[in-house]
Amino acid sequence: MDILDCRGMKCPQPVLKLAIKARVIPAGSTIEIHADCPSFPTDVSKWCQDNGKVLVSVVDRGGFNVATVQL
Repeated sequence: MDILDCRGMKCPQPVLKLAIKARVIPAGSTIEIHADCPSFPTDVSKWCQDNGKVLVSVVDRGGFNVATVQL
């Protein structure tokens, strides 16, 4: 599983980084995104809905969120 560490980035940067990475990862693959931007859970959910991807989970790890997305 690929891991994209976006901690320290302000939204929408984590979702933009995800969009770029999603272009080079095979369909069906899973990626984990770490982000500490407060709006990240909402932003990644919206991005998944808009792009036909599956948001498997978003977990608060105390200080940052970990989103798992199936591409």
